[in-house]
Amino acid sequence: MTALIEQFGALGVFILMVPESACIPVPSELTLLFSGFAVSQHWMSFPLALLAATAGNVVGSLLAYGVGATQLVSRVPGARAVLARSDHLLAEHVMRAVFVARLLPLARTFVSLPAGARRVPLVPFTLLTTAGCATWAALFIAIGEASGSAWAAVDSVVGKLLLGAGVVAVLVALLRRNR
Repeated sequence: MTALIEQFGALGVFILMVPESACIPVPSELTLLFSGFAVSQHWMSFPLALLAATAGNVVGSLLAYGVGATQLVSRVPGARAVLARSDHLLAEHVMRAVFVARLLPLARTFVSLPAGARRVPLVPFTLLTTAGCATWAALFIAIGEASGSAWAAVDSVVGKLLLGAGVVAVLVALLRRNR
């Protein structure tokens, strides 16, 4: 990930953020933290990093929204139950849920699927997605920029935490499935 950003700059940030919002597990936190480091090293400006990250998130979110709207996701085992649970929340607080989900780990990646399945109006969905993704990106880019020369330590700690969280999530999913 870091090599992609080092080589392609803002385009690398964009490329990494698209799959993250299209429900492919690419950790946006690491991408954004390293983008902030790149800003601190003057490889790109903060506004450019923020624009690339936000645009990548919006493109990925629109792809996932489209998948949700086609109902393809309901054919995935277990997806119907997840969509049914999220449908209740979206029914009552659809616009707020889209924005707030963009500020939460994991939920931010997958909110587009039920929003698409529910056919949330595209313009408000896109505007709220843009606002939420920009807020998320600005926070992590700023942290990465502030870490500056301490990037290696931050990268190591965050990487280990994300890896540990991923392992725990897989174990929990397997235990629930076996029940």
